[in-house]
Amino acid sequence: MGYRAKINDIIQNVGEVIVGKEEVVEKVLICLLSEGNALLEDVPGVGKTMLIKALAKSLGCDFSRIQFTPDLLPSDITGVNILNPKTGEFEFKFGPIMSNIILADEINRTSPKTQSSLLEAMEEKQVTVDNKTYKLQEPFIVLATQNPIEYEGTFPLLEAQLDRFMMKISIGYPNEDEEIMILRRFKNKNPLFELKEVVKREEILKMQREVKEVYIDDKIERYIVSLVSRTRNREEIIIGASPRASIHLLKASQAKAYINDRDYVTPDDVKQVFIEVISHRIAIKPEIKLRGYSEVKILEEILSEVKVPGAKLYV
Repeated sequence: MGYRAKINDIIQNVGEVIVGKEEVVEKVLICLLSEGNALLEDVPGVGKTMLIKALAKSLGCDFSRIQFTPDLLPSDITGVNILNPKTGEFEFKFGPIMSNIILADEINRTSPKTQSSLLEAMEEKQVTVDNKTYKLQEPFIVLATQNPIEYEGTFPLLEAQLDRFMMKISIGYPNEDEEIMILRRFKNKNPLFELKEVVKREEILKMQREVKEVYIDDKIERYIVSLVSRTRNREEIIIGASPRASIHLLKASQAKAYINDRDYVTPDDVKQVFIEVISHRIAIKPEIKLRGYSEVKILEEILSEVKVPGAKLYV
C-alpha cells in the first residue's frame, strides 16, 4: 500500500486544471484502479472532457479520443481489415480503441449499433473483428461523457451498455471562489498544455494488482448483496440492479479503501460508492418521479434501511 502518495500526486496534478473537484477525480481513479469504466454525465461546460484529458496527461498511458457522431461506424472504433495491394493479403488496421485511456465523447450521439461495439471491450478487454480476437492494452478504461439535457439527435444508452459502466459520475458547478480561480488560470493560457506525467503505466498496473488484495470480510460481502438485493424488491423500482452491480460495488469498495490507505474494506467504503455504482442501473416508475422521487433519493433510503455490519470485520 505504498502508492497513496502517487494517488495524491494524480489528484493534485488534475487539480491544476479542474478546480475544487478532488472527490470527482477520486471517483474516476476508483474506476481506473478497479479496472472499471466511468460515465460522466452533466450539463455542458462543467469540465467533463477537460477532466479526462487532464487525467490522461497525468498518467504514462496511451490516450485516444473518439468523438461520437450519428455517422460513426463500429469499424471506426475497433478497426478494420484492409487489403494490402503489394502482398495481396488483408492487414488489420487498429482503431482508436487500441489504447489505454479512451475518451468516448458524447457517447449518446451515436447509434445503438455503434455504441454496442464498445460492449466487448468494456467487459472483456478485447475486440473481435472478422472472427479474430485482439487483446487490448493494459490498463484499459473507457471514460464516456454525455449531457443529460439534450435529447434531439441523441440515442439513449442501452441497458446493457449502462450496466458496463462501474460508476455514473456528476461533476457539478463550481462555487463562486472556485470559478474565480478558474477564470484566473485560463485567462492567459490553458493549464492543460503544461501538465506533466506523474505516474507511469507500470505503477498503475501494480496498484490495480494491490487493489485486488484488499481484504473484504464475509459480513461486508453480505452487506453488499443486501443493498443490491433491496433494489429488486422495492415497489418504486421497475428494474433492479444486476449481479454485475454487486461485483462492481465490491471492487469499487476495495479501491476506495486502497485510496484511503487501508488494506481492508469498511461499511463506510461501501456507502461512499454505493450511489454512483447503482444509480444508473435501476429504473423507477414514472408516477414515482412525478411525486418528486429520484433514483438517488431511493438509494439513500435503502442505505438507511439496510443494517450495517458490526465491528471486528478485519484481519
